Amino acid sequence: MNSVNDLYRQVIMEHYRSPRNKGLVSDSGYICLRLKNPSCGDDITVQAKVENGRVAAIRHEGTGCSICCSSASVMSEVLKGKTIQEAKDIIADYYNLIKGEKVKDEEALDEAIAYQGVANFPARVKCATISWRAMGAILEGQTGEQDVEE
Repeated sequence: MNSVNDLYRQVIMEHYRSPRNKGLVSDSGYICLRLKNPSCGDDITVQAKVENGRVAAIRHEGTGCSICCSSASVMSEVLKGKTIQEAKDIIADYYNLIKGEKVKDEEALDEAIAYQGVANFPARVKCATISWRAMGAILEGQTGEQDVEE
């Protein structure tokens, strides 16, 4: 099991050091939402372009710990190209993973499975989910800026 944990740690650190889809764009086709967690300082903005019922592109920018920032990178890769419903289902499965609950489609989580150990660290749950929450809110039509709810 230790080698699996090492692999997951490598995935997290790789996405932290070399984040995918990082940097916001000035394209009016993107929907944008900024989430802040005042209690820990995580501050993430997610942009998504939805076309023909699919997540065509996701961008992110922000500050936070390695879990927060790497999770945004992984999320941007995992959800890109998915239908809106597929993305919502994956987000729901990710929340279950983070809470240590049963996941419906582990394969669909792809590299996000690396965050399953977060369930053992309740203080890090918000770090691991903030960008996913932003994306879920975007898919529900929310925009703007919000604080993470306690």
